[in-house]
Amino acid sequence: MSIGKNQVNDDDILRLKKMLTVLDEQKHIWAKTPSDNHIEIFEKIKKNLMHISKDWVSLAAKHKGISVSDSLVGEEWISGPYALMSACNAFIKTFTDLKNKDSIINLKTRELDNGQLSVNVAPSSIWDRLILSGVTAEVWMQPEVNRNNLNNYVAKHLKTPISERMGKVALVLGAGNISSIAPLDCFQKLFLENQVVLLKLNPVNDYLFEHLNFVLDPLISIGVLQITKGDGKIGQYLTQHKLIEEIHITGSSKTHNKIVWGHENINVKEKKENSIINSKRITSELGAVCPTIVVPGPWSNADIQYQADNIATQKMHNAGYNCIACQILILPKKWECKTKLLNSLKGILQKTNRVDYYPGSKERLKEFRDNSYELTPINNGSIDVCIINDLKSETNDWHELNEVFAPALSVYEIEQEDPTIYLKKAISYSNKKLYGTLGANIIIHPRTIRKIGQENFEKIIQELRYGTIAINGWSALGFLLSQCPWGAFPGHTLEDIQSGIGTVHNTLMLSNTQRSIIKAPWRPFPRGVFSGQFSMLPKPPWFISNKRQDKIGLLLTSFEYKRSWLKIPRIFVNALLG
Repeated sequence: MSIGKNQVNDDDILRLKKMLTVLDEQKHIWAKTPSDNHIEIFEKIKKNLMHISKDWVSLAAKHKGISVSDSLVGEEWISGPYALMSACNAFIKTFTDLKNKDSIINLKTRELDNGQLSVNVAPSSIWDRLILSGVTAEVWMQPEVNRNNLNNYVAKHLKTPISERMGKVALVLGAGNISSIAPLDCFQKLFLENQVVLLKLNPVNDYLFEHLNFVLDPLISIGVLQITKGDGKIGQYLTQHKLIEEIHITGSSKTHNKIVWGHENINVKEKKENSIINSKRITSELGAVCPTIVVPGPWSNADIQYQADNIATQKMHNAGYNCIACQILILPKKWECKTKLLNSLKGILQKTNRVDYYPGSKERLKEFRDNSYELTPINNGSIDVCIINDLKSETNDWHELNEVFAPALSVYEIEQEDPTIYLKKAISYSNKKLYGTLGANIIIHPRTIRKIGQENFEKIIQELRYGTIAINGWSALGFLLSQCPWGAFPGHTLEDIQSGIGTVHNTLMLSNTQRSIIKAPWRPFPRGVFSGQFSMLPKPPWFISNKRQDKIGLLLTSFEYKRSWLKIPRIFVNALLG
């Protein structure tokens, strides 16, 4: 399939040619740039970001129909400027360690029972311990990586002598939902792959064009990054342009298929029978039908309410327009707490007030409804804020194979009371029936883990094939923690792409990673104190019900800009009031 001038006007072609020429001229220079020079670039980006962060957040909130006085503005702080600012700090630390000849792999490691190496990536500082409030993260490496050769899999792109490094021009097709995704994807290409980047914004996020140009000017001014707007025709033109050597996309498998195969809707058999129309290396993050597995156990009423809040956030953060949003809630059928949990969840959802801002949402929700047998609309008094579908009466597998990318949730029940057998069945169902491998969540009482046995529990979750797994948290924390590689479980192919190929973020520059394991406290402050759990926050700032998340988001961003003990009290005061 050729893309001709008849599809892209002459002015756009000339403009894009100039951008690509600049990048092509700089690609080898950038590849040979010493990595300690990158520290200054990140410091400049941080300064620009802090200067414009309030305008960035206000514009994003307006675009998504969130009032400036609504605490939900905090979502735009935390998933926008804060996420980008903290990633800059993580890269600065890594490049500083490299500059000082310190080993960035001087982290705690352990071996799993199967010999697999696990690297402890968070918390990595006293600041992490305070701000993350009990959240930990490990990266499980692929089988060929061990303690003896781990150094070979750290910053591999920097091990080639500078004189021998060759650059490339990469096209990054930005996402349209979370505002920090596009710049973070660019960082992957620029700083982990020595490539210069043309970023084509998703039209949904065109409103950020001026802001991103300002924030990322330290890269634009030296000719290693260019940013353009444009519709699908512009994107198609660029994917096949001779100066574009590699492509990264965060989006849908349909868009990916159109780039690679020429058609959005093409099955595996057709792919095997047809030729690829674009043979350039393509990395991708493409979403999934993400499960949340609730394991039966001795939950208190307070536990039920807190975890209902957790699940509601997994579904309705960003109004449900997240590739990592919970789409299948897996529950034990005869568990005595099941009904209470569902009622608490519905109660929280009823209090939400979100706008269907993302294009195509109404059509996707109609398809969701049309393929459902038993529906429960959750209404806040004026509109349906979420739709819950009962999968036990389903006659087809549509909900298991299609990412809805909208405020809709399916419930699947497993008839098993023993927690060990139940968990194994839930994992088998997720692996075999659900499309994609991006992220999964397990909600389980600590006493239930002890009953199963810690070692046995870990053996069981080794079978869960997802790129990020959260225990009592949300796998989206793997996105927020830039030390974690973010992407699908490895092994997908162009013929069976599912959640994509490759990873992004990964500020520790680990290669040959398999998955990230995120663990969060079962109970918040102060209940966590009495159960021996470290948690200083009564409610995480990313919870949709947090009434102070807008203030906390601003304070966290300011803290990441310039860390200081003097800023900590205000953060925790607002956290306690949230």
